Amino acid sequence: MTQKKILDVASATLPLFDDFMISIKANNYSKETIYNYQIDLEVFSLFLKHEVKIPFEKVEKRTIELFKAYLNSRDRLTASGEKAKADLSSNSINRTLTTLRRYLSYLVDMDEPTPIVSGSVKLLRMGKKHKQVAELKELTQLIECPMKFEEDKLVALRNRAALETLFASGMRISELISLKISQLDKSGRIFIQGKGKKQRFIYLTDRAKKHIDNYLKERTDDLPYLFPAGGRNSGDKAKHISPNYLQMKIKKYRELLGINVPTSAHSLRHGFATYLAESGANPAAIQILLGHESLDTTTRYVHASDKYAEKTHHDFHPLKD
Repeated sequence: MTQKKILDVASATLPLFDDFMISIKANNYSKETIYNYQIDLEVFSLFLKHEVKIPFEKVEKRTIELFKAYLNSRDRLTASGEKAKADLSSNSINRTLTTLRRYLSYLVDMDEPTPIVSGSVKLLRMGKKHKQVAELKELTQLIECPMKFEEDKLVALRNRAALETLFASGMRISELISLKISQLDKSGRIFIQGKGKKQRFIYLTDRAKKHIDNYLKERTDDLPYLFPAGGRNSGDKAKHISPNYLQMKIKKYRELLGINVPTSAHSLRHGFATYLAESGANPAAIQILLGHESLDTTTRYVHASDKYAEKTHHDFHPLKD
């Protein structure tokens, strides 16, 4: 099934689907959020059409429970109309359900009849996971290893500088890949526009600045992106590196190094927060550096900081002696 046909299914199945997507775009949501809203509702429309075979007007609370079970199943169809190849995480399922809630609320706002209210869509209960972050020694090995494993020197220097920048600043992968050379200055402070169009400063370490400089000295192009795609012998450098490319490289490096803890680009951001916390950094300062709107979000990043918690207990407990 083509993407256009799937969009046609969503438009035909869900009232005001096109208007809802226009509203999301008009309210300055990020491209990633807009894309997620679209595919989540496409999955729901395919579920109604092919799985339970009922019109939207017949949706009830039981339909939502069936939809949750469907999302937990490998028999489900992806937004492209293909059979799913992997299980969805609880976070991904809750994201889809949250999108459905938002869509139902939009219908109410537009005085469109809805078979159920948004409050009827209950999210999955999430068990509190104890986040895992690789040891600092392992993260350091991961950051440094492109120079060992990459045959193309320019690719090695670029990937090393990219990983250094991720861990030095705690920025998101989407923020990293879209960085432009013009955003750099000698101070190591970079002004970026992050998630939800929020603007903030991120800061580079002297070490990260050194590796960025080493990489830029080897470049002979005049492309705007700090981390363009392609190596020295590639003509495909008009775009920046993709999130999938960087995630794939981190996975490969982790496997080559024998690091057992699952590690991704997000893990470097998580490690940034965790090791700052272990060194005694103020959570409010970490919140600003990460670009979080809520301190509650930040605390989820630093829960893994067992060493700092242990040291705090040892140093401050009133009956420690």
